[in-house]
Formats: sequence, structure tokens, C-alpha cells
Amino acid sequence: MENTTMAGGSSGWQTRQVYLMAGVCLFVGLIVGYLFRGSASTHTPSPTSAQRGMPSGADSAQAMPSLEQMKAMADKQAAPLMEQLASDPNNTDLLNRIGQINQATHQFKEAAEYYERSLKIAPKDVAVRTELASCLFYSGETDRALAELETGLKYAPKDANSLFNLGMIRLKGKNDKAGAIAAWEELLKTNPNLDRRPIVEKMIVEAKQ
Repeated sequence: MENTTMAGGSSGWQTRQVYLMAGVCLFVGLIVGYLFRGSASTHTPSPTSAQRGMPSGADSAQAMPSLEQMKAMADKQAAPLMEQLASDPNNTDLLNRIGQINQATHQFKEAAEYYERSLKIAPKDVAVRTELASCLFYSGETDRALAELETGLKYAPKDANSLFNLGMIRLKGKNDKAGAIAAWEELLKTNPNLDRRPIVEKMIVEAKQ
């Protein structure tokens, strides 16, 4: 899985640091959209390399930028893409890349707006719809997040990311253990060779307790 390359100069926050900080905050809080990222399309950001270099304890706290700093960094990184988008507003690659930058820096509402614009042009892009659902969830819009995942599953009923996230958001957003278990059992049923099967099986056992 390739990491997304962000546009911009060498000054300020670098791409690896962006994903590192986002990975710390999201991974510690709730794994939504990341466990099966390896199966998503290549235009979605991957946290794998960031997690390998993730600091711990005090080092993590000291390195964490504020949301304001992350927004400023996102705006700087997205600026050249925004210029391109102005002359090519229906370019889904640009829309998704801008969404990724905002998502990685925890500007979830802004990221959702760009993903939604992309999906109006390419509604069958399930990977983007899954990213949108994650952003909506982190923005507090649980019902909309679930609706987006369910829409994505109409296009790709076996999609691992969508099924995993559906279970996670049902559990964490709605305290719906039965719904979460159903989604994860469907994930295992439709993806028999899933490399993270033991993790999902453990989550099912814990949800049943």
C-alpha cells in the first residue's frame, strides 16, 4: 500500500509527521477506517508507516500539535491542489487528496465536504465513501456515517473496510452490540481469507460478553 504524497514545499510539517500525528490521535481513541486500510484503493491514505514510527508516552504528548496548527498545515498543503481544483472542479483525484489532507489533520467536517463532492461525481467509489463515513462519525454525525456505509455496501457487499467500520460505529456510536456482531460476522463470512481474522473474532467475543 503506497502512502499518499502531499503537495507543498519542504518547510513546515512534512507528510510523514501529518500521518504520524493523526495516527496517534485516532489509533488511541477509536480504530475506525484503519484496521483494514490495506484492502482499500490506492488513493486512500495509509497509517501503516506512521504507526510503525509512533511515539509513546510523553514523547507523543510533546509532539502533538494543536488543532489550529494542524488546520494551518492542512491549508498550506492543500493550497496548490485548491488552485488546480479551481480550474478542474470535477476532478475526483484532487477532491479526494484534499479530503485526505483535511482528514489526516483532523479537519473532519472539511474532509467530509470534499469526499461528498467526489461521491457526487463517482458514487460507486466505496473506499471514498468509507472515508466519508469515518469523518462523519468523528464529527458526531453517527446516523449519517452508518447510512454512508450501508450505501457503500450496496455497491460492494463484501467490502472489508465498510463491514468493519459498520460494526465499530454501531458499537461505539449506538451501543448496538447485536448490530456490531452481525456486521463483523458478515465480514468474516464474506472474507474467509481475512488476514486480521483473529482480531475480528476477538472483538466479536468481547461484544458478546
